[in-house]
Amino acid sequence: MISVRDLQLDEQGRLRHFLTVEGLNSEWLHRIMDTAETFGSVRERQVKKVPLLRGKTVVNLFFETSTRTRTTFELAAKRLSADVLNINVAVSATAKGETLLDTIRNLEAMSVDMFVVRHAGSGAAHFIARHVAPHISVINAGDGRHAHPTQALLDMFTIRRHKPEFGPLKVAIVGDILHSRVARSQIHALKALGVTEVRVVAPRTLLPVAVESLGVKPFCDLDRGLEDVDVIIMLRLQKERMEGALLPSEREYYRCYGLTSKRLAKAKPDVLVMHPGPINRGVEISSAVADGRHSVILEQVGHGIAIRMAVMVLAMRSGQ
Repeated sequence: MISVRDLQLDEQGRLRHFLTVEGLNSEWLHRIMDTAETFGSVRERQVKKVPLLRGKTVVNLFFETSTRTRTTFELAAKRLSADVLNINVAVSATAKGETLLDTIRNLEAMSVDMFVVRHAGSGAAHFIARHVAPHISVINAGDGRHAHPTQALLDMFTIRRHKPEFGPLKVAIVGDILHSRVARSQIHALKALGVTEVRVVAPRTLLPVAVESLGVKPFCDLDRGLEDVDVIIMLRLQKERMEGALLPSEREYYRCYGLTSKRLAKAKPDVLVMHPGPINRGVEISSAVADGRHSVILEQVGHGIAIRMAVMVLAMRSGQ
């Protein structure tokens, strides 16, 4: 069985696929972020394009809906001058019974160069990466409960912009840790970058069993979990968690775990407030905090384009 690291990196140690943060060291994570820095000025230009992927074809293959992630990947590819094909899976041959592998083979026959894959099944992007032609790169845009690596990297990039040294930081991730692929990728990234303390804060019903094995400190009390932290990452609460009896109600969740101005005062004075979006105001976070001076939520969205440009360029170069 090919290891995740061997699957992601080619024989020369270059990035071929970007499937997970797990297994990549801090040098690789900083390399991606350093590359993203070079694209920061592109959005300020009158013509927001560079020719690095001119003549390449990127396929956004989204089996799950996600306006924000798909849009930022599409913008990233277009700013690199690539041709972009968005597949509407709901009306594609896959929805009519064609297998995932048959869909990939048919798209390969159209001479594409990269698949950006979002799928409800954990491991779907890895499966595709193991079966694509050697010149094709695969980027995981979120698979099941497993991983969302570009979201984690854009979050790390946002943190680095404000707090250049990761080592001394205390970071709290708050919300549905149990079901969150974002949280898993963030934890792997933070630990790889040497963050001193990573906390996870959630009701017991939304904490994985033996979560300490990930190298984090669990808290069920939000006030205690936020004490003296440098960064707070709020997670989106999905309504099905309440329908599944894991939580009593939105109102009760907000009362116990919603980030308010009063609770924010428990953290350091220069704390960053983050959220991968979309935000449920009055459930995970108050509008005063989401729109306040500590919030870098909209900044995260902008950095998402630069990070995805960086990953695309680094992965595509290995196939040349």
